[in-house]
Amino acid sequence: MSDAFAIGLPGYVVMFATLLCAYVIFGIAGFGTALVASPILALYIPIAKIVPLLALMDLCAAVVNVSRDGRKADWTELGRLVPLMVIGSLIGAAILIKTKPDILLLALGLFVVGYSIYSLSGLKPDRSFSPASAIPFGSVGGVFSALFGSGGFIYAIYLSGRLKDKNAMRITQTTLIGLSTLTRVVLFAIAGVYLDTSLLWLALFLAPGMLIGITLGRRLTLNMSREQFLKLINIVVLASGVMLIIRYFA
Repeated sequence: MSDAFAIGLPGYVVMFATLLCAYVIFGIAGFGTALVASPILALYIPIAKIVPLLALMDLCAAVVNVSRDGRKADWTELGRLVPLMVIGSLIGAAILIKTKPDILLLALGLFVVGYSIYSLSGLKPDRSFSPASAIPFGSVGGVFSALFGSGGFIYAIYLSGRLKDKNAMRITQTTLIGLSTLTRVVLFAIAGVYLDTSLLWLALFLAPGMLIGITLGRRLTLNMSREQFLKLINIVVLASGVMLIIRYFA
C-alpha cells in the first residue's frame, strides 16, 4: 500500500474499525457514513481526501445494497424525489459559487436538531407527509447535498413520514444516496481526484470493512420493529444536526 498518507499500522486498524462501524449505520439507515467516519479519518488523512474517499465507498455500498434488495425500493417515491434532488443540487451549486452559505448550515442544523428531539419525544410518533411534501424535502435535500455533502437525513425525515415498511425505507434511502453520490464521484473523476493511487489503495483496503458493515446493518434492520428502526433513524438524524452546528461554529 502507498505510504503517501504516512499512516502506520495502528492508524490503518483504527480506520478499518471506524469504516466498519460507519457502514453498519449505513446498512441500517442508508446514510450517516460521514457522520461517524469523517472525524476519525481526519486524524490520519487530509480532509480534502475524505469526501472523495467516502463518496466512492458510499457509491459502492449503495450498489451492493440495491443489488440485494432493490426490488423493495419504493420507485414511486424515487420518481418524486430524484428530479427534485437534481434541481436542488443545481441550485446548491449556484449558491456555493456565488455566496458563502455558512448561515444555511447553522439554520439546517438547528431545524434538524429541533425536529429530531420532537420526534423522539413521542409527542407525534405517527407523523405522515403528503406526496406534495416531496417538493420541499427533495429540493432542500439536493441543495444541502451540493453545498455540504449532507442531504441524506433530509430524505430520511420525508421517507419516515411516507413509508410504513422499514425495509422499503432503508433501500429507498440507499438508492437516493447512491444516485446523489454518483454525481459527486463522476465530478471527482473528471477533476482527476482518483488519479491519486494512494487514495484508491486506501479505498481497496477499507472495502472489506464496508462490506462487513453493510451486511451487519442489513441483518440488524431485519430484526428490528418499525418503531425501533424509526427511533434509530431519528437518533442518527439528531447526531447529524448536532454535527452541522459544530461544523458551523468550527
